[in-house]
Amino acid sequence: LTATAMAAAVAEQLRESFATGRTRPAAWREAQLRGLLRMATEMEAEICDALREDLAKPVTESYVHEISLVKSSCKFALKNLKKWMKPKKVPAGVLTFPSTARIAAEPLGVVLVISAWNYPFLLSMDPVVGAIAAGNAVVLKPSEVAPATSSLLAELLPRFVDSSCIKVVEGGVSETSELLEQKWDKIFYTGNGKVGRVVLSLAAKHLTPVALELGGKCPVVVDSNVDLHVAAKRIAAGKWGCNNGQACVSPDFIITTKSLAPKLLETLEKVLQKFYGYDPLQSPDLSRIVNSNHFKRLRSLMDEEKVKDKIVFGGQSDEMQLKITPTLLMDVPLDSAIMKEEIFGPLLPIITVDKIHESFALINSMTKPLAAYLFTKDSKLKYQFENGISAGATIINDTSIHLTNPHLPFGGVGESGMGAYHGTFSFDAFSHKKAILARFFIGEVKARYPPYTPAKLSIVKGVLKGNLASMIQAILGFPRGGA
Repeated sequence: LTATAMAAAVAEQLRESFATGRTRPAAWREAQLRGLLRMATEMEAEICDALREDLAKPVTESYVHEISLVKSSCKFALKNLKKWMKPKKVPAGVLTFPSTARIAAEPLGVVLVISAWNYPFLLSMDPVVGAIAAGNAVVLKPSEVAPATSSLLAELLPRFVDSSCIKVVEGGVSETSELLEQKWDKIFYTGNGKVGRVVLSLAAKHLTPVALELGGKCPVVVDSNVDLHVAAKRIAAGKWGCNNGQACVSPDFIITTKSLAPKLLETLEKVLQKFYGYDPLQSPDLSRIVNSNHFKRLRSLMDEEKVKDKIVFGGQSDEMQLKITPTLLMDVPLDSAIMKEEIFGPLLPIITVDKIHESFALINSMTKPLAAYLFTKDSKLKYQFENGISAGATIINDTSIHLTNPHLPFGGVGESGMGAYHGTFSFDAFSHKKAILARFFIGEVKARYPPYTPAKLSIVKGVLKGNLASMIQAILGFPRGGA
């Protein structure tokens, strides 16, 4: 089959399966979620091997950041599924009395999930968990940039879930493009803004709703009153301990005061040496850059004329291993490439200001980030940061860990994305909240029907204002006349 024929056939097969109603019962949804949970549990070693092959990801990161989070998502959905599926009763309203009103969550239909390469297991499975919980048929397109994980998912999913309703399509740009030409009931894309715009434009042809999980330059503001050692460890864990900076929520740059910068730099150096040793290129705990294209892109950011003399720590690289060490840069020009695009790698610029509040204007002069981080003990500054900085999420005194809480929505705003998922929000992302109003054949309000008269209008106005006498008149059928 050509890519075009394959994409059309998959979409048609899933639409036929969905039309049978197979995905709607709670029992089917629960069975698929248990299958995914079993897969994540039984195939842990194989998943870790694939992640190691794609990204040289340490087993600890593979389990903690990917496998365990998928398992948690499955368990959370299984625990709450019946509650999510249950229609919610709402007040019926006086104008429709007597009646009942409720909101029912119905599946959107056949959905397309396009995942990213940096967390290729988690970012494939997490949206699929939500799509299944909501009762949809699903096509998963894993990233071809992480080929080992893509291949493993194509092999494993049919063994653990209903392959008549959940399918994996592998391939590159051509296959993805053909999938995007089909009509879907929702497209869920994780990746960068450039491709996000392509997804959105193609979805517009079919008026398909889209969730875009993008990235952005996530700032870290460090106040002078913090425990520097703890702050440095948490910044390092969120940057280099998350796939060597190749994460959408990784700290992208630090802003601190000129007076604190030397101490922060010294503390970060000590922490990084403890984490990765004096030769990080040999550390088994540091993920590699995903491919040579990204390696060259990162090297070009470091080698830019106005930036290369700003490196104050690290900067070593090995193209054979595709590894770049944790690298700190001090006061890089704001018009340099490293400050204009999302870094998505192990480079971390430190920008200094005279007063910490000057960080607000700098952050707000950029596109809205997926996450904004602040380290401080100042409650007033916390409040100002929460209310003055627009971001997908705000985290105080840590980095990246908010995505582990299933009770919080995960998603961006503006350039960092649209729509949110995780926990209940994943179920909502793949559901249509349908309004249902049911009336009885009693309680006719004749004033609503032609022929209209001043007396009828007076009663209707009274009802709309909540006037008891008008309501009684309406129920009793006054004034006389009308249908």
